[in-house]
Amino acid sequence: MQSQRIMQIPVEITFRDIEHSDAVETRCREWVDKLERVYDRITRCEVIIGQPHHRHRKGNAFSITVRLTIPGGEVVSSHDPGPDGAHEDVYVALRDAFQAAKRQLEDAVRVRLRRDVKSHNGGDRLHGVVTFLDVEKEWGWIEPDDGRRVYFHRNSVLGGKMDGLEVGDEVRFAEEQGNEGPQASTVETIGNNGKHELRAG
Repeated sequence: MQSQRIMQIPVEITFRDIEHSDAVETRCREWVDKLERVYDRITRCEVIIGQPHHRHRKGNAFSITVRLTIPGGEVVSSHDPGPDGAHEDVYVALRDAFQAAKRQLEDAVRVRLRRDVKSHNGGDRLHGVVTFLDVEKEWGWIEPDDGRRVYFHRNSVLGGKMDGLEVGDEVRFAEEQGNEGPQASTVETIGNNGKHELRAG
């Protein structure tokens, strides 16, 4: 089966009061790709790169804002220049802003997973079998009992058990509608008697 590239996040990069840089824009997109590995349902990313005017400050420090749009809300990381001059290097400023955004995104994903587990902790969870995993185990397909194909991402697998997941494993999962069709919002591995456990749970 051919692997499928996850749809890239729309990225808007604004250079405010400074000249545009292709190299800086490329670095921004590299960071956005890393965020997409944390959570594959980001719908938009906006990055604003500027240099605030401080009359008593030596050098040109950079201010970076990263705004992510995710289902149900936003994640915003805004880093103004620090007192140590580290953010006079735009790449250091980008790193700090995106790492802060990554931490906030991870927190938002954890909250969402806990909420999904609570709302799907009943009979509406579905039983399925893992039918495909990509080489890096970033995503895969689940086939429910009705024969459909449901996409899932490693961040949806509860307990961080994606690395131990294999084709043929039985899972229970909560389904939602994604940008490209049905996808699993949470995936939980179950034993060989998965169907029995699902009915009993």
